Amino acid sequence: MIRVGIYGATGYTGQELVEILLGHPQAELGFLTSETYRGKKYSEVLPCACEMPLAGAAEADVSSVEAVFVCLPHTTAMEKIAEIYGPGLKIIDLSADFRFGSPDEYARWYGVEHKAPELIGHSVYGLPELFRERIPGAGIVGNPGCYPTGAILALAPAASAGLLGGDARVIIDAKSGVSGAGRKADLMYNFVEVSEDIRPYKIGRAHRHVGEMESVLGSLAGNAVGVVFTPQLAPFSRGILYTIYLDSGGADLARVRRLYERAYAEEPFVCLLPPEEPARLAYVRGNNACVIGLHRVEGSKTVVITAAIDNLVKGASGQAVQNFNLLFGLPETTGLSSVPGRLVR
Repeated sequence: MIRVGIYGATGYTGQELVEILLGHPQAELGFLTSETYRGKKYSEVLPCACEMPLAGAAEADVSSVEAVFVCLPHTTAMEKIAEIYGPGLKIIDLSADFRFGSPDEYARWYGVEHKAPELIGHSVYGLPELFRERIPGAGIVGNPGCYPTGAILALAPAASAGLLGGDARVIIDAKSGVSGAGRKADLMYNFVEVSEDIRPYKIGRAHRHVGEMESVLGSLAGNAVGVVFTPQLAPFSRGILYTIYLDSGGADLARVRRLYERAYAEEPFVCLLPPEEPARLAYVRGNNACVIGLHRVEGSKTVVITAAIDNLVKGASGQAVQNFNLLFGLPETTGLSSVPGRLVR
């Protein structure tokens, strides 16, 4: 068994990780931390059968585990990682602190100086479908953000095929459940404030995740990629539904579909839906899948891509376990559920 620890175990991503790892055949929980609930049993805080006591982050015995999942806010995460990093320990960071390849790029989008720039060279961006070969040798895996995960998977085959070249901008609309904001007391995320409403925010290029999308898609395309992004807070608990508008540059939908079929034919967690079938949140709730639909717009060069993920699973904790499996040479699907079989056609 591989002993693991979780820093920040009582947030939504931490809670999801605990649930997944309790059912993982090769993982054993070594410690769980929470500053708010330190000293309590996990089961006293959240509805879970786990009786493990919650420790403060400073009290956790990192020498007793082989891997840690860091579910702490950005900047706090890098401070803890700098403190514990060393040979033999694998770190999966669910914050934004190790998602960029340079400290300057991180500072540009997050507005703060990176406090552990010397560790960036030891990290790998943890989107397995694109960077599977790099992950096993990494000391730190920067787990992708929830919005970028689905957006990048939905656009990666097009980017790699040169369909995102030139000055074209990709338009991404993404509606996210309230859990994407984290487990915190804030009037904006109160049930009454969210119910029966959809609220766009940080429109255009204002959201921090734009930098992550443009960085990865640009590296795949071999040129700068511009993203226009509209995130929207929607009245459901979990999941992200994307509608993406892409100028195909004259490529017909049949060619675009072949690109996606080749790219994802062997991927256990990416499902290309039948022609003209749109992605739905119902397909991904509670599993580690990303579903993608491709749609034509008659009389134009535009291809509409729909996609969906569960923000707490493929967008966070499930993908973190997928990376954990790669780090330790386990089958990538170990402990994770995928898209329902009826959708695989």
